Amino acid sequence: MRSFTQLFVAATVFTRVLAQYSDGYETVNLPTDPVQIRLAYQGPFAMIVSWNTFEQLPNPTVSYGTDPDDLSLSASSSVSVTYPTSLTYNNHVNITGLSPFTTYYYLPQYSNATTPYSFTTARAAGDMTSFTVGVVVDMGTFGPLGLSTTVGNGAANPLRPGEQTTITALTELIDSYEFLVHAGDISYADAWLKEEIQDYIAATTIAQGAVVYEHILNAFYDELEQVTSSKPYMVNPGNHEANCDNGGTTNTTSGVKYTESICMVGQTNFTGYINHFRMPSGPSGGLGNMWYSYDYGMAHFVHIDTETDLGNGVPGPDQGSTEFAGPFGTYNQQIDWFANDLASVNRTLTPWVVVFGHRGILSWYLSSTTNPTVQTAFEGLLYQYSVDVYINGHAHLYERTVPIYDGVIDPNGLNNPRAPMYLTNGAAGHYDGLDTFGAIEPYSAYHTVADYSWATLTFINSTYMSLDGRWSANNTVFDSALLYKAHTAVVSTSTSSSASAAATSSTVQSSGSVPPTTTTSSAMTTTSGVVGPTYTNFSGLGHLLIYLLGVHQGDIGSAGTWYNAVGQSGKCKLPPSRARS
Repeated sequence: MRSFTQLFVAATVFTRVLAQYSDGYETVNLPTDPVQIRLAYQGPFAMIVSWNTFEQLPNPTVSYGTDPDDLSLSASSSVSVTYPTSLTYNNHVNITGLSPFTTYYYLPQYSNATTPYSFTTARAAGDMTSFTVGVVVDMGTFGPLGLSTTVGNGAANPLRPGEQTTITALTELIDSYEFLVHAGDISYADAWLKEEIQDYIAATTIAQGAVVYEHILNAFYDELEQVTSSKPYMVNPGNHEANCDNGGTTNTTSGVKYTESICMVGQTNFTGYINHFRMPSGPSGGLGNMWYSYDYGMAHFVHIDTETDLGNGVPGPDQGSTEFAGPFGTYNQQIDWFANDLASVNRTLTPWVVVFGHRGILSWYLSSTTNPTVQTAFEGLLYQYSVDVYINGHAHLYERTVPIYDGVIDPNGLNNPRAPMYLTNGAAGHYDGLDTFGAIEPYSAYHTVADYSWATLTFINSTYMSLDGRWSANNTVFDSALLYKAHTAVVSTSTSSSASAAATSSTVQSSGSVPPTTTTSSAMTTTSGVVGPTYTNFSGLGHLLIYLLGVHQGDIGSAGTWYNAVGQSGKCKLPPSRARS
C-alpha cells in the first residue's frame, strides 16, 4: 500500500532523466499516458471510451477491433476537457457502428499496455438471455486516502485487518456481471476536510485542500480502472459530487465551522462529475450525466437526478447555494422527461424496468436520510408506469422493502406485485461509513449494517428477477429476493453465442406468464441437469425449486419467500468476526 507521503506529490515531478506525472495516486512517464480508463454504453451499437491524460489531446483516438492482434479500426473526437483545480484532462471518444453483444479489443491513444483492453457491447432490446448487473452506491476511495483498517480521531467503521474492499470484491466476480451501476457518491473527494480535521491524513493544511480533493478523486478512478476498463460503468449524481467540504464540517476541537467559502471553483456544482463522464443522455433524450436511460436485453434502465431539477418549482436537496447547482434543465424538464421515458417503454421487448437514483423515494422510510420532495416528484410515476425496482443509496446501510406504494404494502408480496420493490444499499465502503437504523418498519423485508456490501440483479427471464446482497469481505450472498412479475414478452434470439451470464446466474424456466402454483406432490424432484419449475409441497405451500448448473440452490414459496434450503427460512448468517450494529 502506498503511503500518503508517496501519494501527496506535485502534479509534475522532474528528474534528471525523465519527467514524471502524478495524479496523486498513479505516476506515469509521459503527459499523454492514459490513466483512469472507463467505459459507458451508448446503446447496443456504440461505446464511449474515456480516459485521463496530463496534457490536452488535440484529437483523442481509440484503436479497436474484434481481434486482439488486429486493432486496425479507429475512432476519434475533439473532446479533451479539464476544469479549474483538475490535475488532468478528460478524454472521451464515442465508438459507433458496433454490433450488439460483441466483444471488442481496444487501446486508448498513446497507451503502452502490452495487451489490449476489451469490452462487450450492450445486448439489443428483446434479447431474453439471462444476465446480471452489479450495483454499488456510496463507495469512495480505499487505502490511505479513504477507507482502510484505521480511521481518524472520532471516526468509526474501519475495515478489519486483511478484509477485502468492495473494489476487490467487484474484481473477484468481474466475469459474473455484464456492467456496473454506481448510483451516486462516487469518490468522496469532499471527505478531505473531515479526514484532515480528524488527523487521518497528516501534514496537510486547509490551503492544500484543492490538491488533496483531486488526489482522492483520482485515486478512486485509478483503483476502479481494473473494473471500468472492461465493464461499462453507469453512474448517477449524488450529493457528494456537488460540494467540496462534505456538506459542511465543524472542527469539534477548535469549534471552527467550515462552509462553502473554502471551496475552489472546479470542486463545486458537480463539476468533476460533469467533466468525467459521458452517459447516454443523447440517445435517450436526457440531460448530460444527470438523467438518462438505456435498454439492455430484457430490461430498461433509468438513471435520475435526485439532487436537483425535481420539477414543479420544488428545489432539490442539493440545489440553490453557491456550492451546489441546478436546475440544470428548464422548468419541469427532468420530471417531464422521466414520465415520457417510462411511458415509451416497450414492455414486450424490455419487460423489466429498473430505476436508479441516489436518494430514497419514500419519506417515511429511512426518514432521517431521505427528502419528502424526492418522493413527491417520483413515487407516483414509479407506480403509474409499473416500475419493478427502485435502487438508491445515500443511507449507509442495506435495506430491502416489500413492494409498497403510498405507505400501503402490496398484498401480493414478491408474487406479481403492482407496487415497486425498493432497495437501499449505500454500504459499499466510504470513509467513516455505515449508519444506524431507527425503528424498523413493517415494510422492511431485510435490513443490516453488519458490514460493507454491494448487490447484483439477475434477470432470469421475462417474469423472474433475483436481487442478491453480497458481503464485500467474501462475496457471500446474505440476502436474496426472487421477484415474479407477470410480464408478457416477445422472445428474440440472442445475437451472440456467449452464455456468460446464463452460466453464472440462477435458472428458472417458466411455462407462460403464470406464477407457481401448489401441487399435491410431497417429494422433491431432482435431476442431474437444470430443472425448473419443479413444485413440491411443504406444509401445504407450493414451492418453486431453483437450480444453478444442476445444483439445488433453494426454493421460492408461494408467497414469494426465498428459502436457502428445502423448507427453511431465508435468513442468512452474517460474515464472520463482524460485530457492528
